[in-house]
Amino acid sequence: MMSTTPRLRRHFPRQFVRVALATGAIAAAVAVTLFGGAPDKLLPASGASASQGPVTGLAGKCLDVAEAKRDNGTAVQLFDCNGTGAQRVSNPGDGTLRVLGKCLDVLGGGTADGTPVQLWDCNGGPGQQWVVTEAHDIVNPAADKCLDVRDNNSANWTRLQIWTCAGTANQKWTALAGARHTPAHVVPRMRKPSDSVPRMRKPSDSVPRTRKPNAGFVVSEKQFNEMFPNRNSFYTYGGLISALNAYPGFATTGSDTVRKQEAAAFLADVGHETGGMVHVVEQNKANYPGYCDPGRPYGCPAGQDAYYGRGPIQLSWNYNYKAAGDALGIDLLGNPGLVQNDAAVAWKTGLWYWNTQSGAGTMTPHDAMVNQAGFGQTIRSINGSLECGGGNPAQVQSRVDSYHRFTQILGVAPGDNLSC
Repeated sequence: MMSTTPRLRRHFPRQFVRVALATGAIAAAVAVTLFGGAPDKLLPASGASASQGPVTGLAGKCLDVAEAKRDNGTAVQLFDCNGTGAQRVSNPGDGTLRVLGKCLDVLGGGTADGTPVQLWDCNGGPGQQWVVTEAHDIVNPAADKCLDVRDNNSANWTRLQIWTCAGTANQKWTALAGARHTPAHVVPRMRKPSDSVPRMRKPSDSVPRTRKPNAGFVVSEKQFNEMFPNRNSFYTYGGLISALNAYPGFATTGSDTVRKQEAAAFLADVGHETGGMVHVVEQNKANYPGYCDPGRPYGCPAGQDAYYGRGPIQLSWNYNYKAAGDALGIDLLGNPGLVQNDAAVAWKTGLWYWNTQSGAGTMTPHDAMVNQAGFGQTIRSINGSLECGGGNPAQVQSRVDSYHRFTQILGVAPGDNLSC
């Protein structure tokens, strides 16, 4: 995926407000949060961990730090238990949970359902405070929400998030053998005192949803799954829906036919770029060091080999990470890994390119579909002469075939000018 348009950097703010526990009794209770032991035997946060070990959840799998990385923003996920340091969770007695020397952190200190959990430098913020109830829920008191396995999916690499406590299996966690849990009545709550237990959903709503479905989107979740039956669990329908508000004109402009054609075109190009929505990152690692343009004034702060293709449109090059991050209000230049660790961020980068970049073409893919220039112009904007004008006709045909199939699923004619 190519582009040459630089943007000014806009730093993504992280605001933290320290939370003080009101009484010594509550402080003592939180001190035994996850791994038990009397409070007077726990070491302070600046010292060694009081106790550490695996925390198991859905399907007996472990809370895990992706690829055992220590970078800020690294995803916290579900993975087969393997005894590595990436799965050794410790509690230093200050209400935090730590892996690899950093804290489990709610992205941006957010409180909304579906906010991802990541690894971050410990800073004492409310997004890094956790309490375990006697019912085996791990609760973030500031959000009053539970640590949750996204989409109730037990597959490896499934992201962890916070979600309204529902008592479901994907919110239950078991710590070290013999660990004691904080009784629910001493869990700090941000709601009124009478709200003493996690709010329960109705019994029929047993599986948490990533986001409330967007009724206005022309592709249903059933159709999305039909288009990508073998997709990687990272590419969630909920992640796409939550990203749509970043570009409200996408698949909402023009007639019903035009809206469906644009959605089909976007998903066809995404499917081609990701091998049927299977690959999250570029597969040829030999290319990784080549995506840093050191001539840019901002350089490559995340490293020479950090700007390889990621996400639905395989965002690549330091200048594209910077431009996309500036537009979305996220520091992707400094933390490009967010594109492979956060589904909503990944989808937003794809929508950013689709709606704002013309690449080697003369129009953005969005404009190409809305103005009826044809699907072929979206290919030109994404890959230019690498595929168009005889560059690689087989690849072009592969995209066109996918577009035909997706328009059939959506019950709409594909239109004209399908090739480039």
